[in-house]
Amino acid sequence: MANTSVNTTQASQPLSAITVVAPAVAWLIPGAGHLMQKRWIRGLLLMASIGTMFILGLLMEGHVYAPNGGDILEILGFVGDVGAGGLYIISRAMDWGQPAIAHATADYGTKYIIVAGLLNLISVADAYHIAIGKKQ
Repeated sequence: MANTSVNTTQASQPLSAITVVAPAVAWLIPGAGHLMQKRWIRGLLLMASIGTMFILGLLMEGHVYAPNGGDILEILGFVGDVGAGGLYIISRAMDWGQPAIAHATADYGTKYIIVAGLLNLISVADAYHIAIGKKQ
């Protein structure tokens, strides 16, 4: 009878500085996690698209959500906004994006800001996967 057992354990990669720093920098500055790993085109495209979406959202008078424990939609809006990292921090510090939504373009602007944050969270995950070697 042949031995058919298969060793299913995988060698885990040691935790390095890049696996911690790249996602943190990627969250704080959209696209920078890719740039520090020499993924120039992807990093610049992410930086340009996330930054443009966030700025367009602010220019359309979109609402930037503050941390709160109220309505579930406001909590989800905050999670989406905070995903933009440094852009969110700057907009809250400068008190941008606080007007009441008075017209349709402001509602679209709010959605642009949220989607920019969500796209940045996806790019953070991508930078992490590149750093640990799961993705090229």
